[in-house]
This record gives sequence, C-alpha cells and structure tokens, in this order.
Amino acid sequence: MKFKDRLEGDIVIFDLSGKIISYSDDMTMFHGRIREYANLNKNNVVIDLAKIEMVGSVGLGMLISALSTVNKAGGRLVLANITRIQNLIAMTRLNTVFQSYDSVEEAMNSFNKS
Repeated sequence: MKFKDRLEGDIVIFDLSGKIISYSDDMTMFHGRIREYANLNKNNVVIDLAKIEMVGSVGLGMLISALSTVNKAGGRLVLANITRIQNLIAMTRLNTVFQSYDSVEEAMNSFNKS
C-alpha cells in the first residue's frame, strides 16, 4: 500500500493505492499521520480508496483503527470511492460503521452538512 495525504481547508484527504493485505512500513506511517493530524485538531478525514486494488483483513483493521483514532479525537472519518471493495465492506457489515460516498467531493461536502 502507498498513500499520499493533503489538507484542503479543515479536511484531511488520504489517497490510498495498491493492496492492503499485509503489514507494511507504509501502514505504520499511515497510522502516524492519522495521529499527527488528530493532535493538530485536524479531525475531518476522507480516505479515498479509488486506487486500491485489494483489501484483506489487515486492511480492514487499518481502516477501523483509523476510524477509532479520529473518533477518539472528536472527529469524523468517511470513505470515498469504495466501489472495488464495496462487497467486502457490505459482507463484513462495516457499511454500518463507515459512512461512504461515491467521490471525494461528496465526502468533503458531507462535513458541511454535519
């Protein structure tokens, strides 16, 4: 897995790519960046999964951990572009845990409504 992060206004956007099927240094760095933003009170987070090829149990755990970190910091984390893993999200019932949107733009707009 690879990721890039950027700040657009008060919203942090993580663009993930590749496969999230085993632990990696990038995963550790991803968790570190989530915590850094939380410590800076940048708690509105969008994770863009458009370029993700595959997600395994480790990847699901990573997303749940990120959600937990953001929630504990008083923020909100949403997913964007989950098309490739939509069946997995539904099968594991994580669609009841994560809010998801069809695009990053829709996900960003959801923060204005909440």
